[in-house]
Amino acid sequence: MNVHEFQAKSIFAQFGVPVPRGKEITSPAAATAWADELNTPMFVVKAQIHAGGRGKAGGVKITKDKGAVAGLAKELIGKTLVTHQTGPKGRTVHRLLVEEGANIGKELYLSILVDRETGRPTFIASTEGGMEIEEVAEKTPDRIIKESIDPAAGFQAHNGRNVAYALGLHTLEPAVITPFIQLLGNLYRLFMEKHAALVEINPLIITKEKTLVALDGKVSFDDNGLFKHEDVQKMRDLNEEEPLEIEATANNLNYVKLDGNIGCMVNGAGLAMATMDVIKLAGSEPANFLDVGGGATKDTVAAGFRILLKDPNVKGIFINIFGGIVRCERIAHGVIEAAKEVKITVPLVVRLQGTNAEEGRKLLAESGLKLDVANDLWEAAQKIVQLTGKAA
Repeated sequence: MNVHEFQAKSIFAQFGVPVPRGKEITSPAAATAWADELNTPMFVVKAQIHAGGRGKAGGVKITKDKGAVAGLAKELIGKTLVTHQTGPKGRTVHRLLVEEGANIGKELYLSILVDRETGRPTFIASTEGGMEIEEVAEKTPDRIIKESIDPAAGFQAHNGRNVAYALGLHTLEPAVITPFIQLLGNLYRLFMEKHAALVEINPLIITKEKTLVALDGKVSFDDNGLFKHEDVQKMRDLNEEEPLEIEATANNLNYVKLDGNIGCMVNGAGLAMATMDVIKLAGSEPANFLDVGGGATKDTVAAGFRILLKDPNVKGIFINIFGGIVRCERIAHGVIEAAKEVKITVPLVVRLQGTNAEEGRKLLAESGLKLDVANDLWEAAQKIVQLTGKAA
């Protein structure tokens, strides 16, 4: 689960990470009132959406005129921002962060996540603050610094010193080394205690007054740990989520909307990824990732059908099920009953493999439903692409 910048910064403050004074704003009147209270030489008005690239899209405004804050708020609230992360449809701005400006001396990049290679929480840092870290990694990989933390020992001062010296803070700004090490320790504590998947500060600035400030902030949480954090659950913003993904979550389905034309219903994340790959190999594009779980039933399949058919881009449905935990003939019964309950208006191809697969395929073939049954994954992918047409 992602949260907005103003929410990330409120969590930072709880864990002793310095942030600018700021407040969530939802109206020009509230912006005026807060600007009067903030009373700073420089005001920053930031659109709050779950996507990067807001500045380039015109979603960040800076002014020294307190009287202009309300006008900037009016300009941004309700605006659709299109960035490299939103896709062409963009995201509508419903709230803002209005905060004080900062006297920037130097910008750094800092984040912590789990490194899949080592299986450990790992700090990633760079002197190229304010830049997209993917771009830095591609063009100047030597400027990316990594420091893994042994979870058994936890964060130690030497971990912080390693990062600080690798960034050159001992020559660049020695006065901030001790607070920088403390900041890293606080971020590690936040990451572990809140079950975060990513904590990112870009940029972390060194001000001309020799202090550290998290000028921007991003926190993503592991959905599997949310039940332990009611305060984080309350930060969820449904305006930032795809409606079909919200419906899928309510039905205990794992669904991610994509831009293709073939709806996929699969049991198991690995098989779902392979299914999307084979659709692309056959010449078309998947419309979604949909994992109905190991125990596919009539109810889960029916919910999956409803979600897939609400996507106007879906021109055909490919069901790819491996019968392991649940035998294939039971899955076939579930598909038949669900298809009768939900009116299927597009071509449907079903591929079953696993326990009692032959019996399941026979049930589908004799069901009287308008569908195609396939034995082989490649055969099934070719069938659905042939029925729906190749991607443009």
